[in-house]
Amino acid sequence: MNRTPRFTINRTVVLLAPRQPFLDWLNSVDPDDEMLVLEDLREDNEVFLIPQYNDNTDSEKWVKTRWSFLFEHMLMGWVEDENLWPQDRTLDMFNEWFEIEIHTMAWDLSDEPLVVEDWQDEDDEDDEIEIEKIHLH
Repeated sequence: MNRTPRFTINRTVVLLAPRQPFLDWLNSVDPDDEMLVLEDLREDNEVFLIPQYNDNTDSEKWVKTRWSFLFEHMLMGWVEDENLWPQDRTLDMFNEWFEIEIHTMAWDLSDEPLVVEDWQDEDDEDDEIEIEKIHLH
């Protein structure tokens, strides 16, 4: 029996890992809290599935056109009060604050069906959508 991965999903993976400027900002927002270190922030990085592209150039263009949304998502994950966010955010700042990794192959190694959860309406109890997946064993 062939035990190599067989199924990919039609998405490119974008991973955002905080850098030192993000950590410095985060520690300055609430100096009374325990001081975090970069390893704390990089324990579980944010991963985004974007449209599938064959090369990183198109994926990088996708990220560059949506940098503001991604930046806000990363800020909101740590500090919900938008008044505490840096006000004059730019693409250059985004690139300084986050390491961006792009991976063009996403392998699905699970036997479980894909489930999509809608986080927009957290009060909704029936917000999971199962994605049909073909299993060929």
